[in-house]
Amino acid sequence: MIELVAFLGNPGREYAQNRHNAGRLLAEALPFSASLHWQRKYQGLYASIEGSILPAYQKETPAPLPQEEKLLPGKIHLLLPETYMNSSGDSVYAAASFFKIPLGNILAVHDELELPLGTAAYKFSGGLGGHNGLRSMKANFATGDFWRFRLGIGRPPQKEMDIADWVLSDFSPEEKLVFAQVLDTCSQALIHGLLHGPQSLLPEWNKKQIL
Repeated sequence: MIELVAFLGNPGREYAQNRHNAGRLLAEALPFSASLHWQRKYQGLYASIEGSILPAYQKETPAPLPQEEKLLPGKIHLLLPETYMNSSGDSVYAAASFFKIPLGNILAVHDELELPLGTAAYKFSGGLGGHNGLRSMKANFATGDFWRFRLGIGRPPQKEMDIADWVLSDFSPEEKLVFAQVLDTCSQALIHGLLHGPQSLLPEWNKKQIL
């Protein structure tokens, strides 16, 4: 089961709508986000959920959220690292160490250059794809063996554009419309993964074309 979900990104209003903040944007899109009580802990913003995920949270989306009892298998810890992306692992490691959470029960939600906008994917372990947040997590835990929920942002349309400039730029108005639908579907998929384990989303979410 997943015990800790780390929504990777950068703190601060100036970064809020950046492509690099796709993970944090998913946290905001969760249907129960308004009811979360965030506290400043573990070098980030921390909240937890447990008990029932109410059926009222479910929306009419193609996401594979079943109709049976929606009881979480235990307390789920949610984390928004405030260390900036390059040091995300410091915050995740602090929370995981405090709660004694095995690395295999951690899910990192992050932007993914190698997936086009409108696509998302679950995977366990694997390469880092040049992602500094994942690199920081691997440096802290000495391994990359954790779950990832990868939200596609695609590569810059101009090859000469610097990657850092691309990920730290905002979605265009047209992209925001697409990404809003991605977040809606992915929030339901995330709930499904918390209820039934991330393996239950495979192989469909090995690479899921949402739009």
